[in-house]
Amino acid sequence: MSERNNELVRSVEYPARHHRRWAFPLAVLSGLAVVVIAATAVIPSSFVARELNERLDEMQPAPYARVPGSAQPVGDRLLVGELDGGGERPPEVFPTEGDFMFVTITEPPQSVLSWWVGRNELAVQMLTEEDKFGFQTADQRRVFSLEQMRTSEEVAQFVALTWLGFDATIVPGDVLISEIACLEFDADGSCVRWPPSDEVLDPGDRLLVADGVDLGSVGDLMEVLEGKIPGDVITLLVERRGEGKFEAEAELTSATDDPDRTIVGFLPFDTRRVELPFDITIDTGSIGGPSAGLAFTLTLIDGLSEGELTGGRKVAVTGTIDLDGSVGPIGGLTQKASAVAQAGLEILLVPEQQGEQQIAAARAAAPELEIIAVSTLDEAIDALVASGGDRPAAVAE
Repeated sequence: MSERNNELVRSVEYPARHHRRWAFPLAVLSGLAVVVIAATAVIPSSFVARELNERLDEMQPAPYARVPGSAQPVGDRLLVGELDGGGERPPEVFPTEGDFMFVTITEPPQSVLSWWVGRNELAVQMLTEEDKFGFQTADQRRVFSLEQMRTSEEVAQFVALTWLGFDATIVPGDVLISEIACLEFDADGSCVRWPPSDEVLDPGDRLLVADGVDLGSVGDLMEVLEGKIPGDVITLLVERRGEGKFEAEAELTSATDDPDRTIVGFLPFDTRRVELPFDITIDTGSIGGPSAGLAFTLTLIDGLSEGELTGGRKVAVTGTIDLDGSVGPIGGLTQKASAVAQAGLEILLVPEQQGEQQIAAARAAAPELEIIAVSTLDEAIDALVASGGDRPAAVAE
């Protein structure tokens, strides 16, 4: 500012010429930086990221990543009521302050930028096409994922109710193809001979009728095959997701472990169902997979018995549940541990069957999280009681 004739006159100062000459190059560099960042945000990570395909023992592009998802409460998804048409009066559902949380992961496409940002993160695992999709189509994956979740729910209901003393029974389910059975492998473990039925059947197909016989279970199909010999042809009514129902002629073959046993040539999915004395619904929405089995089981036991098995806390749980109460391994443990820590929770129950290496990696990714490894439902209950929860008791005799 300068003073002239008792008035303040604003003066303007311009940069020196040698400073002005850098303005344009700096503006260009700034623009290029913006362009580069924008480009790397849309270019797929497969241009730079590589992961080992252990089956082929070669490095392959990795366009996806397994990353933490979320921890979601199970309690508000649980409904207990009477069966349609009446039946046994449902038991009381006790309100709880705490909740069991099941944990999810996601496997989204990655860009060069997201790969660069997450390449050193313990909870980010880059994936090849085969890592993410295997050899199944999108429809096949959806069928299996939802079927696994349904089976997980029903097994959880059976285990929880029998633990509490209620009557529950397992009944056979329909015939769902898990995979086509390979009849011969080469030295590298690749299949070199498939059964003739591979020409008409795919994983994910549901077999409804065989030679005019309605198939309510795999046992029904085995009865149809009695008296058949390799080379015979049976007529199947097949239901395929995305295509509907169609008839197929499938040639039979012999089992590799028993040449006298005639087979169609596939491995069935476990579709057994549970019959309960009252209705139980766990609303899983579009979430698939079996890894919430232990969380479902503990939620049912806690809700149908007095006390707080959680100790009034939110407890994250991951692990499958088998009919004998054993807890099985799951995928993405490190990412799930990170998701639980990000949700602000303090405890996570995990399957002991994951092994020391995976559990150690999960602890490294979430060092402040208490991770407890269990191998059975009873061990999970003991661990929760030891950490402040109330021990549940059988409510039915």
